This record gives sequence, C-alpha cells and structure tokens, in this order.
Amino acid sequence: MSAKTKIVVFKAKELIYTGIFVLLGILLILLLIFMFAPSKEHKKSTETMEYIEGVYSSPLTLGENELEVEVTVKDNKVNHVALKHLDKSVKTMYPLIEPALGEINKQLPKVKSVDDIQFNDESQYTNTILKQSIKNALKQAQK
Repeated sequence: MSAKTKIVVFKAKELIYTGIFVLLGILLILLLIFMFAPSKEHKKSTETMEYIEGVYSSPLTLGENELEVEVTVKDNKVNHVALKHLDKSVKTMYPLIEPALGEINKQLPKVKSVDDIQFNDESQYTNTILKQSIKNALKQAQK
C-alpha cells in the first residue's frame, strides 16, 4: 500500500467558477482580436472615382472667419486649389494657411489622389483642414 495515491477533491462550486472565468477570458480575447484586427473594408478610393470637370467649392471656417476652398477639376483629376475671401486679418491670424495651400498645389500634379498628399510636421493641422475641405468639394464633383 505504498502506492502514494492522492485523491483530489474538487468542489462543484470551484469548477463552475473556474469554467466561468475561462469563458470570460476567451470572450475577452476574441473581443480584443475583433476590435483591433485590421478591417477588410474596401473604401472607394478617390483615384478610381470619376469627377465632372469644373470648379467646386467647400466652406472652411477658421475661428469666426468664413473662407471658401475652390477646387478645379480637369481631366478627372484635381488641378488646382484656391482660397476665396482670404483677407489680411486671416493671413495674419493663420500664417501657415497660404504656404500649406502652396505646398498642396505643388504636390497635386505628382499624386494620384488627394489622400496621397504628404504633410510636413509644422503645418500638419492646417494641411489636414485644407485636405478635408478639398474632399468635401470633391464630393460635389463625383459622377
């Protein structure tokens, strides 16, 4: 009788709690995987969209000033972007707006889509606002 047998006694309550915690752990892991896994959504990119040629505008509010972003579309591509109602007070209060617009216009012939425009770090917020206004104007130009 020296077999050294051990008898392990589990209480039903402990087994139930362990099972519940294991299921909750698995559920949490699955939830995290589904939340942070890259989505396979296909967004219609602006390079495959077709635009009607013309000049389109979108409002842009900077503080209390209302500007208008004018986008010129030619040959199914954004050709030029300009700001209307840009006066000296807006230029003074937002000094990066004109250089950012110039940089966007310089990159337009080189890029396929508005989304491909690269920003420098010092005027990223200004460029993001302008880029969003350009996209809003392009929604009017879609066929």
